Amino acid sequence: MTMNTREPAGPLTGLRIVDISTVVAGPFAAGLLGDYGAEIVKVEMPGVGDSLRALAPHKEGVPLWWKVTNRNKKGVTLDLRLPEGRDLFAKLVADADVLVENFRPGTLDGWGITRTWLQGLNPRLTILRVTGFGQDGPYAGRPGFARIFEAMSGFTQICGEEDGRPLHLGYPISDAIAGLFGALGILAALHDLARHPERRGQEIDCSATEAMMRTLEFLAIEYDQLGAVRTRSGNRSQYAAPGNVYRTADDKWASIAASTQSIFVRLCAALDLKHLLEDPRFALNPARVKNYLELDEIVGAAIGKLTLAELRETFTRHEVGFSPIYDIADVFADPQFAARQAIVSVPDGELGSVRMQGVVPRFSETPGAVRHAGPAMGQHNEEVYGGLGLSAAEIAALRARKVI
Repeated sequence: MTMNTREPAGPLTGLRIVDISTVVAGPFAAGLLGDYGAEIVKVEMPGVGDSLRALAPHKEGVPLWWKVTNRNKKGVTLDLRLPEGRDLFAKLVADADVLVENFRPGTLDGWGITRTWLQGLNPRLTILRVTGFGQDGPYAGRPGFARIFEAMSGFTQICGEEDGRPLHLGYPISDAIAGLFGALGILAALHDLARHPERRGQEIDCSATEAMMRTLEFLAIEYDQLGAVRTRSGNRSQYAAPGNVYRTADDKWASIAASTQSIFVRLCAALDLKHLLEDPRFALNPARVKNYLELDEIVGAAIGKLTLAELRETFTRHEVGFSPIYDIADVFADPQFAARQAIVSVPDGELGSVRMQGVVPRFSETPGAVRHAGPAMGQHNEEVYGGLGLSAAEIAALRARKVI
């Protein structure tokens, strides 16, 4: 897999990844590593492409979500089900470091693309397998979708108003979280491989449902030790008070967090509520959590007398955790994000230039970069397959036979 590039370096420069996964979780995992300099070939089914291309939003038929999730990748088409496709795939993975896939368990095996076959070509190949429920267990063969992972993990049950129905977010957060765990798993496996050069590459079994469950931290131990089943509380924090979303005098919304005693003391000073510090119902956080309704009413009334600008000024001066509820237009306009260039302009072959989030986190010596947006379908067929030694005539013949 040859990818000639003069693009900015990052801490993973030289790492080679073949990404045959689709939609969000697997591609997100690979894309994070691409931000850090990894060279990625993104493989799509000829004529069909990744299902993410069909998901809104679009501009003049061009998929915008795709542009972010698959940034920094070279795009090729290849039908892995065909013998010729498998032969070409063998050349792609022969000198790759990582393969990312998210087919249902056994699908690749059915096409002859087994771990034995892959590591016969490349013994040190690390294989990330992202699925909804894992490679084994009674649900292994089920189709997976973000809303299912979120519902099964216990996450959806704690989202929504206290007396309302459970709520899903407007974004498939569990796909992104599975991608984060997948990327972390790849780096951990590669670290182990570097320390033990005699070993073969690992398979990484990343269940999106389990990844989502892992992020919920104390829910499991709380149930195990206390028998408590946590449920919805709206915008109210269940572990610290006050912590809620409050309406200001000019009908704006602000999110307030007073998770430590020192911040609560400063909040009381900012809102002229110092008498609460002498009230046993509110003096310490455990008591405040028990008496959150009364506390919320008091804090909410004080905030309701101030405009958002006035609240910002007094909370900034008193160093109280606070933010207006931003929409994306607010994000683009915020001076903090502008100062750090958190939104960057990225070249794109179809749209000219697009803006999207920058690289997170930042590295002092080997910074990553967003080098280009997600490719058009098959955009780099000639470049990538030519780099494998195929002639223009051979590439054209493969295209004619719908192998690529």
